[in-house]
Amino acid sequence: MASPGETSGVRPTLAELVALRSAALRGAVARRARMGVRAQALAPMRGHGMEYAESREYVAGDDARHIDWRVTARTGRPHTKTFQVERERLTLVVADTAPALYIGTRVRFKSVQAARAGAVATWAAVAEGDRVAAIRGTSVEAPVPPTSGRRGALRVLHALADWYDRPPASDDGLDTALAHAGHVLRPGARVLVLADAASVVEVTSQRWLALAAHTEVLVLLMIDPLEHAPPQARLRFAAAQGHAELDLDDPGQRARWDAHFSGTVTRAESLLRAAGVRCTTLSTDASSDGWLPLFSRPKAR
Repeated sequence: MASPGETSGVRPTLAELVALRSAALRGAVARRARMGVRAQALAPMRGHGMEYAESREYVAGDDARHIDWRVTARTGRPHTKTFQVERERLTLVVADTAPALYIGTRVRFKSVQAARAGAVATWAAVAEGDRVAAIRGTSVEAPVPPTSGRRGALRVLHALADWYDRPPASDDGLDTALAHAGHVLRPGARVLVLADAASVVEVTSQRWLALAAHTEVLVLLMIDPLEHAPPQARLRFAAAQGHAELDLDDPGQRARWDAHFSGTVTRAESLLRAAGVRCTTLSTDASSDGWLPLFSRPKAR
């Protein structure tokens, strides 16, 4: 059953996504407490900021308050400290809108869970001072442009509620979304990909390698409990042409079922990890924010 404040789990609402702000803020506060510093991205430039970068020889006009007295004493020449300049990092939500996501048997549809996870990431990113943006695989709609603060968060949430309301009429696939993402991403950006495993394996390893080379990427693979732990029974499904029936007590049909669902997830995980991309599964009956520590973890050096 849906938790208090949720919809029936078939379609996400803007109010539902806005309400996830409190869960995301708890995660952001916990992260700052662990790190002991403000979680702000550092720009590859020198100037006045929070983080010491290096010392260099003093030149006329430098702030005398930043003289490095230890280096000055050691070299006999005045030196001044320089610092990393802080800037806003970009967090980009990449939304897979494949038809396979618009289904679910526990608590909510995979599409609704994707929208909720995207909302949690958006609120957490804004709390950390990031600009936020969103994109999906289509040339019909413009992506949500990078914007900071609550205004930026609401733009992304509006898009997620719209994209995951029902299967869009136009969907060019996850590979197209990632190709478009490459035009807005810069080194140091953070990317959350909300996807079905079948969409992930259709993207080339080169695309994933290129994405992970200069950005911090996390892929959430949306799954449903029935897909990965079906009963050993005869199941009846509604189809466009009537009804379809599967006997999952039959070893052959069950093996094909497992290969289609669990096997695809395993292949997606292997592909992503080989490309250096972090990933995890998110079930429709799981907490929508339980994965957040993975997203907030600093990238390994």
